[in-house]
Amino acid sequence: MKKHRIYAMSFAGIYPLYVAKAKRKGRTKEEVDAIILWLTGYTRKGLESQLKKGTDLETFLKKAPKPNPARKRITGVVCGVRVEDIKEKTMREIRYMDKLIDELAQGKAMGKILRKRDARPKT
Repeated sequence: MKKHRIYAMSFAGIYPLYVAKAKRKGRTKEEVDAIILWLTGYTRKGLESQLKKGTDLETFLKKAPKPNPARKRITGVVCGVRVEDIKEKTMREIRYMDKLIDELAQGKAMGKILRKRDARPKT
């Protein structure tokens, strides 16, 4: 089976697109970084290193030091496909990241984006 071409794209090429999308909606680069660090387990230094190396997206995600187990609570539609229904692991990880950046751009609170259990408003 042929791999999707997105796997070979440089993460350093995609990252500025995430930041630009967030900034257009009044969010910050720091929030984008927080999402990526939460999702993958990279440290800030590790993230910067991957960006400098020009690591491809597949490698960036496969070598993530500590993928957050709460990422499995990410649900919804990205590019017309339900994230939770994606069978191929790498594509699902890519779409998790896309979904979180979409939620950031939509104005959701960071606690909700990062799937914190206590992020719900108290009634």
